[in-house]
Amino acid sequence: MKTIVVCSGGLDSVSLAHRIAAEHELLALISFDYGQRHKKELDHAVDCAARLGVPHEIIDISGVGRHLSGSALTDAVDVPDGHYAEDTMKVTVVPNRNAIMLAIAFGVAAARKADAVAVAVHGGDHFIYPDCRPGFIDAFQVMQDAALDGYAAVRLYAPYVNVSKADIVTDGARHGTPFERTWSCYKGGERHCGRCGTCVERREAFHLAGVSDPTDYQDPDFWVAATGTFRAEEVR
Repeated sequence: MKTIVVCSGGLDSVSLAHRIAAEHELLALISFDYGQRHKKELDHAVDCAARLGVPHEIIDISGVGRHLSGSALTDAVDVPDGHYAEDTMKVTVVPNRNAIMLAIAFGVAAARKADAVAVAVHGGDHFIYPDCRPGFIDAFQVMQDAALDGYAAVRLYAPYVNVSKADIVTDGARHGTPFERTWSCYKGGERHCGRCGTCVERREAFHLAGVSDPTDYQDPDFWVAATGTFRAEEVR
């Protein structure tokens, strides 16, 4: 399966890139500059493409991103600390981001005669992000089948959509993902903060997977309290 991976440079998408390189034909990685507050993840995407020996392109949609305002990922809004499924994390939603990026990725895939676009959305995303849920993935495929009818047949490959981040860590370890060369933290400091939702989720995932976490956190123990008392019902 000739596949283009949408790679942010985070743990999930880099693990997916390594999986695709091992199991399919990895054509390229594509990343998006949507005007996010920091670009540290993108540096890791560049590194991943070089390591896997495939082309990589950063597509600039920052002009569009300026209109998707109100998110802590794009505006001067404080990134909240705590469990990644808490309602406070909704401030990290960038409206319709995945739909916009995937529509572009499918156009690229069709132009390059790829069989699939791979995306690393996963079960832990379901709580907060509507464009990471199985219903969105299925609906987007239907929409693209109509959009490319008679021109191309491109599959949306989302192998992690129904699994946890701990399962991704396990899968990444199986395929030799260098986790220390991925970036998750929303705050974009010199080190992972250890307190924002993605840091908490990352730290917990390594613990649940039983895999040593090589990440350097400013607060390596905050995740215990954040995950110990909070539970959320998954949205599908």
